[in-house]
Parts: sequence; structure tokens; C-alpha cells
Amino acid sequence: MVKKSNAARLSIISNTALILMKLVVGITTGSVSILSEAVHSLMDLFAAVIAFVSVNLADRPPDKSHPFGHEKIENISGVIETILIFTASILIIKEAVHKIMHPSTVSSIGVGCVVMLVSAVVNFFVSRRLYGVARREGSVALEADALHLKADVYTSLGVAAGLAVLWITGIHLLDPIIAILVALFILREAYGMMVSSFGPLIDTTLSDEEIETVKKVVGKYRDSLLDFHELRTRRSGHIRHIDLHLTAPRQMALSQFHDICDRIERDIEQNMKNAKVLIHGEPCDGNCNECSFIGRKTYCK
Repeated sequence: MVKKSNAARLSIISNTALILMKLVVGITTGSVSILSEAVHSLMDLFAAVIAFVSVNLADRPPDKSHPFGHEKIENISGVIETILIFTASILIIKEAVHKIMHPSTVSSIGVGCVVMLVSAVVNFFVSRRLYGVARREGSVALEADALHLKADVYTSLGVAAGLAVLWITGIHLLDPIIAILVALFILREAYGMMVSSFGPLIDTTLSDEEIETVKKVVGKYRDSLLDFHELRTRRSGHIRHIDLHLTAPRQMALSQFHDICDRIERDIEQNMKNAKVLIHGEPCDGNCNECSFIGRKTYCK
């Protein structure tokens, strides 16, 4: 949890500094594209604060009111961050359209380019740091925050390139057009994040690759078990929940079956980070005429 909190704190500090820098330069130059980037960074700051709060709340242990833990708080924060991004994009487009309808010149373009390049470099390293922690810790909130900053890298570079072209050509209409393109790019990124954040809130199943991992682990014990079925999976924050039914030979000792279940749980958790496994055991129904040799005993199958 300390690593996640530190990463979120780093994002808050960097975004605060970039907002102040972009606002000062945007107001000084009159560039709507730079101001749009300031709004973008403001949304990033809100996202970073939300991520910082959510990772601390989500890592609290289960309690009487929340026996399954608090991990979904991270997914809720991801949805909130996405709503903020949509709002920021609409504001950017509105301001850019106003600038097209009421044209004005942009001054000190060189300073604006430098600010955008500095922003891109800072966000590149901070987002890479956040992505690293998010992947190691399985944090949805940090991954969403990292996505914000990754988008900011591209948009900052785009604004810098556009200002450079404006500087060369003198076509000031390019500034609001660049701002609209920035907003559309942000909207596309926000849609992807909304899908990934909202899915676990309605208990969307794990990926096909993760389900296949579970099947392979259980398959290693096919010589001791008769069948497995009712496999259900879902994700809650960084926790992967897996539950399934196992069918054992009717004559198998309960202690032996329990031992096999424990081994399957450990194997799944070793092959899949942050997995919690719940197994429901069932005896065979005995309605058969054939037997198969399992282990050292012959059981009804």
C-alpha cells in the first residue's frame, strides 16, 4: 500500500506544478490549446487525488460491513475519473469553438512550445512510474491515473507541434483546431478507461487467458478428481475472485479431498497474482455402472 500511496502522491505533486506552469503561460500567450492542456492537467490532478484516496481506502481489510473487502473503491474512482475527463473534453471543445468564432492571435509561441515539451517529459516519467506500480500491485485507480498522464504526453507533444507550425505559418486558426483534436483524443482514451473501470462493478468475468490458467491448474489433478464445473470469476479492484465446483469419488476421504482443494487453491494463487479461490466440493452421484482406477483405490465414476 505504501508504494501505491507514494506513486499517487508523486502524481499529485507533478500535476500541481504543471497546472500552474500551463495556466501562467496559457493566459500570457492567449493560446487556447495551452489552456486546454491546463484544464487537462487539472483533471489529471483531480484524478490523482481520487486515486490517492481510493488506494488507501481500498487496501483496508474486510470488516463487519464489508466482509468481502473494499477493493471496488478503486473501480468507482476510475469511473469518477472518467466522468471528469469527459467534462474536461467538453469544456475544451466549447472554448475552442468560441475561439474559432472569435479569432485572436497567440503571442510568445516559443515559450508555449517549451512548456508543452517540459510537460510531456515530466508526464512520461511519472506515468511510467505509475504504470509500473499499478501492474505490480494490480491497482485499477493507479492504472487509470497513469492513462491520464500517458494521454497528456501525446496531447502535449501535439500542442507543441501545432504551435511550432503556427509559429512558422502564422495561421492562428490552428490553435483552436489543435485544442479540439486534443479533446477528441482525450475522449477516446476516456471511453477505454470507462469500460475497464466499470466492468468489475457489474462483476464482469476475468479474461480468457486467466480463465484458461485456472482450467490448466485444475486439469493437473484430473487423476484424483472426477470433474469440475460451475467455474465463475470476477474482479474486484486488484483482487481476482474465482469459485468452482469439484466432483470427487464418493469413497474418497474428506481429509484427502480437502488436501487436494488446498493444493489447487495454492497453485492458482501462485499462477495468478491477487487471486482468491473458493471451492465447493461434491461427491459423485453414484449413478453409474463403470469404475475407474484413481490413485491406489478403485472408485465409482
